Amino acid sequence: MITQFRVSNGCCYQCCVVLEKVRAELFKESNVVRSLGRTFAVMDVDQNRLIDKQEFYWGLKNLGSSISKREASLLLDYLDTSKDGYIDYREFLAGVRGSPSEARCAAIEAAFKKFDNYGAGEVVVTELGQVFSCPDHPAVKSGECTVNDVFVQFLSTFGSK
Repeated sequence: MITQFRVSNGCCYQCCVVLEKVRAELFKESNVVRSLGRTFAVMDVDQNRLIDKQEFYWGLKNLGSSISKREASLLLDYLDTSKDGYIDYREFLAGVRGSPSEARCAAIEAAFKKFDNYGAGEVVVTELGQVFSCPDHPAVKSGECTVNDVFVQFLSTFGSK
């Protein structure tokens, strides 16, 4: 049995072990962020954009995780930074994916600035449409989809917001 104790980042040792196990099981997919978005949507059975302990446990089990109910409960409590008993998408993504490196943060910032044409501090669909270009997408090249179809598919990865 693993004893709980705090490590330098504030995570209990047992939480870190469970989180690393879940990450290893979920990160088998090549497109991690996109698959995590789908993973969250599948886990959110009642579609309230929040995952409770039961949804979290069964969602991970259905994805092939070997997590126990006790581990799932412990991990959900750790990932639930708002301490409301649920994990929202932001908490799920930040917890499971982890924090990006400094280089990744710089790339994210540069991409955001490219999309935020109006300097409002947010990116809206019209701004994305102005810079989104995919004429070389395989489905566009084959005539299966139009550029607009691919753009709409891309937007769907962000959910219904």
